[in-house]
Amino acid sequence: MDSAHRTLLYIGGKPNESLLRRLRDRAWLVVPAMSANTMAKLARAPMAGLLDLTDGIHEGRIARVEQLSRSLLVAWVALVSQETRKWSAVRDVIATHCFDFVTVPTSHERIVNVVGQAIGMEVLRSEVEPPELNDALSDGMIGSSEAMLELHRAIGKVAATDATVFISGESGTGKELTAQMIHARSERRDKPFVAVNCGAVPHDLLHSELFGYERGAFTGATQRKIGRVEQARGGTLFLDEIGDLPSESQAALLRFIQERKIERLGGLESIDVDVRVITATHQDMQSAVDEGRFRADLFFRLCVLQVREPPLRVRGKDITELAAHTLERFKDERERRIHGFAPDAIAVLHNYGWPGNVRELINRVRRAIVLSDGKYITAEDLELTDYVSLAPDSLREARAAADRRAIELALFVHRGRVVDAARGLGISRVHLHRLMQELGIPPRATVDEVHDLSDTG
Repeated sequence: MDSAHRTLLYIGGKPNESLLRRLRDRAWLVVPAMSANTMAKLARAPMAGLLDLTDGIHEGRIARVEQLSRSLLVAWVALVSQETRKWSAVRDVIATHCFDFVTVPTSHERIVNVVGQAIGMEVLRSEVEPPELNDALSDGMIGSSEAMLELHRAIGKVAATDATVFISGESGTGKELTAQMIHARSERRDKPFVAVNCGAVPHDLLHSELFGYERGAFTGATQRKIGRVEQARGGTLFLDEIGDLPSESQAALLRFIQERKIERLGGLESIDVDVRVITATHQDMQSAVDEGRFRADLFFRLCVLQVREPPLRVRGKDITELAAHTLERFKDERERRIHGFAPDAIAVLHNYGWPGNVRELINRVRRAIVLSDGKYITAEDLELTDYVSLAPDSLREARAAADRRAIELALFVHRGRVVDAARGLGISRVHLHRLMQELGIPPRATVDEVHDLSDTG
């Protein structure tokens, strides 16, 4: 492993000199991670990190870990004492940020070995990253918020397997882009990616669209047609709005998922097809199953792994980043140059709830580029003047807005599980339930806990 892969970031108090000597003997470059100047010089190569928690939790150290993990490829190893390893706060930090932990006192050799294992895993993760993706795909995945980091982690995990994937999320969040990203990171990346919007194809045609038909299967079938499933042979079939799949097609899709065989309409031959299936919808699939509109056995076959698409409202700083990127991308659609966003526009970008998510943001910014009369896009250009208030009317409103953002993000990151979200927020479950009731945030734990099967694949 070359020297770029032997960098060890250290965060903590004064390091043990004998441990440092042992690390240097094993060709490690130990870098104090609190120096911003030093960090700026590091390449984006995989590296290990050593986080000293033997003297407890220090908020500055944890914040530094979070900051570095967003910009560098770091596998963290925590050092804990017999006492601090019992602390719930320390265990939470390890579970959230670290590859492994070592209880000291112990031999320096054990620490060096664990650090070596950590960087080895980080190198493996970096080696399975795909080559440069196309512009459209990259544009749709912009953002470094915790919600997007969680999405990228989930994509990396499911892409390494061949199991079926169910992507849930609101309309306009970019579910097809996520499916493309999973395909691009998988071993099937060189094979076709075929997308079908089940809600856009008439129900009486959807079956033949998916599975094809033989000549003479019906009036007008003058020649054989290969369906979308066969077109995706060896690659990935993405079925968007799977909740709109009619019952006939549900039965055929279930048979295909179970047996990996299809029959064209009007045909008698069973055809083997090797395809990975990814599905998505904005609908509440549990309600569809309960009401008999969707087969429960098919849904559980499709939902072996689940990826949850974050709504734009929980993505914080990503909103302005996406708006700026959209402006840069479409600025040439008008002759006069636009220099950016006015202060009132920046305010409404964060005050507005974005029910249409990323798709709505792109459309509003693109329309504003054309309509704007000045050098800067304003709230009026975005047609969001009702959300112009730069500050809440009171401290209570400011606190409520901050609480809502924090709770919605925690619920997303913890897949709707209220107990885990409360732990992540550092409050009790009862307190979180009360806050959710006060803020009008609906409880989503039951459905997510039943159907988040991402650990079973």
